[in-house]
Amino acid sequence: MGIFDKIREGLKKTRDNISGQITQMVNSFTKIDEELFEELEELLVMGDVGMNTAQYICDQLRKKIKEKGITDPSLIMGELKAIVSEMLQGDNELHTGTKPSIILVIGVNGVGKTTTIGKLASRLKGEGKSVILGAADTFRAAAIEQLEVWADRAGVPLIKHQEGADPAAVVFDTIAAAKARGCDVIICDTAGRLHNKKNLMDELGKISRVIDRELPGCDRETLLVLDAATGQNAVNQAREFQSAAGITGIVLTKLDGTPKGGVVLPIMQDLGLPVKFIGVGEQVDDLQPFDPDAFANALFDNERDDTPVFAEDRAAAQLEEQRQEEEVLQEQDQAGEDALEGEELFQQLEERPLTEEGLLPDIDAMLEESRPEEPQEELEEPQPEKKKRRFWPFGRKRDEE
Repeated sequence: MGIFDKIREGLKKTRDNISGQITQMVNSFTKIDEELFEELEELLVMGDVGMNTAQYICDQLRKKIKEKGITDPSLIMGELKAIVSEMLQGDNELHTGTKPSIILVIGVNGVGKTTTIGKLASRLKGEGKSVILGAADTFRAAAIEQLEVWADRAGVPLIKHQEGADPAAVVFDTIAAAKARGCDVIICDTAGRLHNKKNLMDELGKISRVIDRELPGCDRETLLVLDAATGQNAVNQAREFQSAAGITGIVLTKLDGTPKGGVVLPIMQDLGLPVKFIGVGEQVDDLQPFDPDAFANALFDNERDDTPVFAEDRAAAQLEEQRQEEEVLQEQDQAGEDALEGEELFQQLEERPLTEEGLLPDIDAMLEESRPEEPQEELEEPQPEKKKRRFWPFGRKRDEE
């Protein structure tokens, strides 16, 4: 699977939630008017884009439509994709040009910080760089052990102290080890507690002074890991961390499991923070560098989906199928016990998958099971031959001579 396909597959839920519903809305209009823009803004807000960003997108779209003289609503999606792609442009590259370079990774518990460090180490190692990890999150229980597991998976060394040790001391020892081993990149896990912003700022400030003294002029990244599933809460977290630490980029994880991937837009538009990586799966190579154009293309690429995008479409299709089945049932329904048998069989048909012909592949077996057992009687005299009974779809019996 190529990079675009990975991103596209990972963004399916977000695509259905944002561009899918926008496409349906736009197709319901025959002209471009203010009502269309109002519905567009509402859908963007519901897609976790945020009020300010939704208004900005609509304003930019109005300008483009006016400049180009667009009157056909079907042309809106292309302009919308271009606006989103332009908004996502920024310093999305990871700067690791010096030897060594250092990456500090921060984030609250549960966002996938340790997993991100392990995947990032594997990616950099795959690019031919030598990597060393520093377990400087000495505050969270089991953080060191979890990072050690990922270091083993990636095949990179780990520098660690005991739980509760000074994080700056861990960073100091990691830098010393990197210099001695000639490593290209240092990745340090750091505490992500936000309940005491002063302690976080003091801790990061101390780490920063160690880096300035030991690695003057080195390339330095401070990456904040956010869980895309938290939606607008991720924006609030980014805002809090931005005021407490010098964040240089965002890693947005768990995009494949949430329809709230639109949160990337307010992070970049409102906070001015570039997205460096996105997580679109659980595999090691599912941590992908953020490509604005690929992201925008994947977000608005609805044409390759085989199934209906919208819940309304799926519900309408199901109702139409049910209506047709009910019409057939009414035409073939008979009174008495035959009608009862037909109703029971129809319920079974609703609960089980249909073939292209509309019948279950094992319908004969089902009908045989539903046939009541007839009592066996010994007849002294020959009886007239009984008319054969044959089952028809939905339980109807028809006499045959």
